[in-house]
Amino acid sequence: MVQDGTFHLIERLGSLLRSEQRRLGAPHDLEPVHLQALAYLSRANRYSDTPIAVAEFLGLTKGNVSQRLMALERAGLLTRRPDGTDGRVVHLAPTARARTLLRALTPPPGWRAALQTAGIDEAAMVSALTALLAGLQRANAQRTFGQCQTCRFLRREKGGFVCGLTLEPLTPADTQLLCREHESAA
Repeated sequence: MVQDGTFHLIERLGSLLRSEQRRLGAPHDLEPVHLQALAYLSRANRYSDTPIAVAEFLGLTKGNVSQRLMALERAGLLTRRPDGTDGRVVHLAPTARARTLLRALTPPPGWRAALQTAGIDEAAMVSALTALLAGLQRANAQRTFGQCQTCRFLRREKGGFVCGLTLEPLTPADTQLLCREHESAA
């Protein structure tokens, strides 16, 4: 079946990307999951930069992610800060060093080279893969972790944006970040 072929191709692409991330991360004592966590946190908003959100995004257990986050913090790649209103909540952020590593390692250079030489319409590919991802998330009842700009809760009000769920103001930059509370406006 064509769908099986697509599945196998995407699965193989994922394996090759993880292998390249493993090779590139090794000199920095980073595994692919470390890079994935840092990449997620570099795009997460203030509602989604918590350890539980990282675990949900990666599809891993809280304990597994907790150990990996502590390793990133010990390596000087991650900072923690308590929430200003709820002492039980901790917010995470990649350090400047982590952001420098992310710029160099994600996406891996092999991906960039392959995309450039393949002559693929990247916008069409992103659109198709986004639809596929949304379908898979729905089928598995998983959070979408989308950008606020595509969320049903985003409200445009005089002078800017407001999250209709939390009723907090959002900056234009906030609307570009990933949110674990995202629900598609479509």
